[in-house]
Amino acid sequence: MSNVLLIEDDQTMISLLTTLLELEGFSVCISSGCTPEDIPQTLLKDQPDIVLLDVHLRKANGFDILSRLRRETGQNHIKIVMTSGMDLHSQCISKGADAFLLKPYMPAELVQVIRQNLPVSG
Repeated sequence: MSNVLLIEDDQTMISLLTTLLELEGFSVCISSGCTPEDIPQTLLKDQPDIVLLDVHLRKANGFDILSRLRRETGQNHIKIVMTSGMDLHSQCISKGADAFLLKPYMPAELVQVIRQNLPVSG
């Protein structure tokens, strides 16, 4: 079972995404309002296969978290899908995200993007 780490601070989104992803067979861990400084410990604890990261968080900037994820030794292999209500596709990809989803997105689109970006096992 693939493990998805949600870095999101909107409780409604957390609830909806958790339900959807668990129904699709994913294990979900949540880091609400995570700061860049918390990232190394969160990754060690949760060991996600993929991260779903909101660009706009109340206590942090998603780009700062992305930067920290990409800088951490041993952690830059983790796939990162960023989301935003603004079209920040180019900025997210250029800063190191593996994929971008513009909100609102359809559940099937999210699941497809996650599955496309999961590491190949074997």
